[in-house]
Amino acid sequence: MAISNDRRSQIKKIGEPIALFFGRLGLSPDGLTLVGFGITAAGAVLLAGQLWLIGGLVVFGGAVFDMFDGTLARATGRVSKLGAFMDSVFDRWGEALVYVGLVWGTLDMGLWRPVLLAAAAMAAAFMVSYARAKSEGLGFSSGTGMAAIGFAPREVRVVILTLGLVAAGLLPGFPEDMDTPGATAYPLSALALEAALALIAILGTITVIQRVLHTRAQARAAATTTEVGEQAS
Repeated sequence: MAISNDRRSQIKKIGEPIALFFGRLGLSPDGLTLVGFGITAAGAVLLAGQLWLIGGLVVFGGAVFDMFDGTLARATGRVSKLGAFMDSVFDRWGEALVYVGLVWGTLDMGLWRPVLLAAAAMAAAFMVSYARAKSEGLGFSSGTGMAAIGFAPREVRVVILTLGLVAAGLLPGFPEDMDTPGATAYPLSALALEAALALIAILGTITVIQRVLHTRAQARAAATTTEVGEQAS
């Protein structure tokens, strides 16, 4: 399920003409970052209103649009540490808004299970990102591609969530007339959301463990190399 660095590079290469088109329109890589964040925020508002189908598609569109900022920066030689910082910060910010929108929308349905699972999914998603950032910040995983470690990087989480939201939008929820027979039955739309959120929470947790083990293996390998070097000297 994980996406290799080679596959990630191929996907970004496909998006390069689109990114360059936005560049010709006058948008900078940071500008694309902000536009992608704005699209994602709009999707979060739609989710808060229980518009699962359109909200899911908008959130997916924001995630796809977000890949163009880095692609444009690389294609035009405008890669910078500040740009990478902006991209990471607004990615996390947008992801948080999406889960807050989900919590708001499901609270209005009067259900507690999807709210709990949304919180668990957000926690797992943020731990996945934190594990990578902390590992790379401490000098581990340089050149090894921590982004490719684990079952649930951001791209996979976005796809799972989008599928769950689309299914929730297509399946029936609570009817408008709650006096009709069977009206209080648990809605299928909520079950679709719960399945997607539970999968993100589980796979995200596994991914954190995978990244911890990957970093520990690197630390042990580095310690062994250092020890051998000291003995040789």
